[in-house]
Amino acid sequence: MNIIIPLDSIADAEAPEAGGKAFALSRLFLSGIRVPQALCISREAYEMYVRSTGLLERISLELSRKDFRDMRWEELWDSSLRIRSMFLNTAMPSALVKRLRGPIEDLFGDRPVAVRSSALGEDSTSASFAGLHESYLNVQGIYSILDHIRLVWASLWSDAALLYRKELELDVHHSTMAVIIQELIAGRKSGVVFGRSPVDEGRAVIEAIYGLNQGFVDGMVEPDRWSVARADAAIMSHEEAERERYMAPAANGTSLEYLEPEARLTPPLNPEEVLEVFRLAMKIEDLFGVPQDVEWTYEGKSLYALQARPITATASRGLSDERYLYRSLTRSFENLKKLKTRIEDELIPEMEKAADAFPSADPAHLGNDELAEEILERSATYKAWERAYWKYFIPFAHGMRLFGRVYNDTLRPHDPYEFMDLLRSSSMLSIERNTQLERLAAQVKQSPGLAAALREANGASAFPAFEEALSRFIRTFGDLSCYSARCIRDDSLIRALVLKLAFRPSSGVQARKQGMEDLEEYYLSFFPDVHKSFARELLDLARASYRLRDDDNIYLGRIRGHWEAALEEGKKRLTGRPIRISDEDIPRALKDPGFEPPPETENLGETDKTLVMMRARQLVGQPAGSGIATGTARVIAGEKDLSGFMAGEIIVCDALDPNMTFIIPLAAGIVERRGGMLIHGAIIAREYGLPCVTGVPEAVTLIRTGDVLTVDGYLGIVVISD
Repeated sequence: MNIIIPLDSIADAEAPEAGGKAFALSRLFLSGIRVPQALCISREAYEMYVRSTGLLERISLELSRKDFRDMRWEELWDSSLRIRSMFLNTAMPSALVKRLRGPIEDLFGDRPVAVRSSALGEDSTSASFAGLHESYLNVQGIYSILDHIRLVWASLWSDAALLYRKELELDVHHSTMAVIIQELIAGRKSGVVFGRSPVDEGRAVIEAIYGLNQGFVDGMVEPDRWSVARADAAIMSHEEAERERYMAPAANGTSLEYLEPEARLTPPLNPEEVLEVFRLAMKIEDLFGVPQDVEWTYEGKSLYALQARPITATASRGLSDERYLYRSLTRSFENLKKLKTRIEDELIPEMEKAADAFPSADPAHLGNDELAEEILERSATYKAWERAYWKYFIPFAHGMRLFGRVYNDTLRPHDPYEFMDLLRSSSMLSIERNTQLERLAAQVKQSPGLAAALREANGASAFPAFEEALSRFIRTFGDLSCYSARCIRDDSLIRALVLKLAFRPSSGVQARKQGMEDLEEYYLSFFPDVHKSFARELLDLARASYRLRDDDNIYLGRIRGHWEAALEEGKKRLTGRPIRISDEDIPRALKDPGFEPPPETENLGETDKTLVMMRARQLVGQPAGSGIATGTARVIAGEKDLSGFMAGEIIVCDALDPNMTFIIPLAAGIVERRGGMLIHGAIIAREYGLPCVTGVPEAVTLIRTGDVLTVDGYLGIVVISD
């Protein structure tokens, strides 16, 4: 099999070797449609690479840590990052280089090219991988081209592509990739045309920007948008963008540049060009028999088709909820900067204001009707902020992922999570809170009398300095301190925790500190002077994303705590009712003494079952915090488990909420069912240097409080001892 296939030689029989994108380009070329010069690197080259280097087995092992169908998107991102690091650090065998080098140099010489994906099954009528695999523009020189072929191969395992394969129930272990190397057309204006609109099947949609198409595909440049009637080619509407920047070729790939003033005021396409692009889409639709999504560009007055794929999403067949949510989380650098400004300057101050407004109304002092209204108001406030959390705060977490991607692609570290060392922050709210707890504990340790007083039920009133410091802590952190609203009114848990901290074993961990200046200088040294400003800005963005990934839940938790405080008061007043009343019905029951909820429906089809299983001894998850620790497990299912936590124990939980992390200074390690390097448990584990394993299926069921665990944060393994 020839691993290099010329564009005019991809016959039907060779389509499986070349992938959907290359096959479509070949059809366009043979039908006379203008496309750039190109050749295809067949799937055989990819398979030679992964087989001969051992990557095939390593990828399979990575994706077999747990059932692929049960992996959350955070875990998919982690696996994707580790697999990409394998490709970055695994050279192409010399025998393969020899077979690729000659044909590529013969066709392109030193001219710039685009290196694009052409995965098998990609761009078919049943599945479109649009935007899920990588394309690289303005690549020059044979060694740079070969390097970018590896990067395209790595994108076969991108988190977005893995999620899509999971959704379509494709066999992820048999994925493979061909690559197109295409002459770069440095278009003055570019875009995409949808031959049939996903929301109105009677129209086509054209989106256009100035410069290279990568600006549009990456979401960094907003496009102008035209709607054209399919029946008579009438231009129905034009939505103008805020034209500020365009993507241009640069010495090292591409760069965002500012448009000239005249271009900012002028749409990229005139009406004649809009119709020319529309006719191109209709011609390609006739060729393939189904509406197409066509990427195009203008070089001078010449219109080129860069690629075409069938449209698989329509008004009646869109993205699934999971895939749509995931795609919404992936944001461009420019969008993330805007999110950062909005979160820091607007949303967080508003959340703090909302939380501070509630203590003025003590639920215990309200009548039943007033309490009912207070519960409804606090519930509405919490739910509104929960929606804002998903709309703004969760997508902003992509700042860490974007930084990790740039860091790894630029520095090529062997540890794919090395970039996290640059993000650690002592200014996180949970770290600040724990530092204050440590200071209270230091006072107790230095005063045997104070320690004895805290052990007594009458408290420490004889130690006014401590009492004032404790009151100041509660005023500052309040309900941030104990994972429930109870700390607003009852500080006993905080006093007990301070006592434990004061007399924990000397092996207790402390938040890690390392010279950030040296790490930052090392990172910046890999960027040329022209890109250092971007590198600094991206690091700042990632640090804010990292900090807020922990802080955002604490801000939201404060609002939730006040809502729960009102609910608790309502439950207390309704304890005499013979029928259980749900949280949702508490306001109504407070107002109406005769209120009775509808009877619960019985599930008559269910019978009691006893689960009999062999006890697991070794559990596999995701490595999320380096180190190895052995200790007694404490399964955290609620507040009572937190209050009973002892120094040297290992936290086992479904998901570690930031409002729970006050026990971290006592812990020896962390095990979570929820997976991912960027979830709260993993973040706080790295801050304190704790071994951490996440993504352990059934962790809180298979592990019991009192089990002796060994947590291996290097390999992602938890061993349960007898």
